[in-house]
Amino acid sequence: MTLLKQATRVGLAAAIGFAALTMVPASAQSPTPRMSEREMRTMLANWPKSAQMAAADMMKKYGPPQEVTATMLKWRNNGPWKYTSISNYETPHRFPMPHPDVMEQAIDYRVPAAMFDDLAVYDGSVTADRTQGHLAARCDKEGANFLAINLAHDVVTRRKGVVAARAYYARAISTFKKTGRMDRYMQRLQFTPPRRANDPDMPARM
Repeated sequence: MTLLKQATRVGLAAAIGFAALTMVPASAQSPTPRMSEREMRTMLANWPKSAQMAAADMMKKYGPPQEVTATMLKWRNNGPWKYTSISNYETPHRFPMPHPDVMEQAIDYRVPAAMFDDLAVYDGSVTADRTQGHLAARCDKEGANFLAINLAHDVVTRRKGVVAARAYYARAISTFKKTGRMDRYMQRLQFTPPRRANDPDMPARM
């Protein structure tokens, strides 16, 4: 067993032991038994390692998820996030270096319609929902999602252009990989999200 696999297994076991006592399947429409630690271990054992590591990190930091299915764990209003969702499906992403996207985290945020194109060019794993007023980032680590969201804010507010934002992202991740030092953009949100950001649009003239 490699050190990475051993560390993943130990971290996941500890997180599952903490979370399993209060975890209830999200699909339940009526009262059901809570998911046991054994059931949780069995379910996550078949998930990709990247998703297992993300799940262990999030359960250790935020406690048990509010929703559980065979393919997803979901937290709502955990820390600075509107929601955190971890999937057992890896989406290949090559920027800034090859890695799997398994964890989506979102905040309340209104992206002006004129900035959607710039946001898409900046990072394809950063998405905005205009109607609900969400800005989300999808990666495999929370620090990378903080980085993506903070730079998306810089792009939307025109503090950085797309090219500068992508260069900053790549530099921050490279430094972290080489030295373990986390850029401040990777540690927390550098701005305060609005309480309400939804945009219901306007009725069309008929």
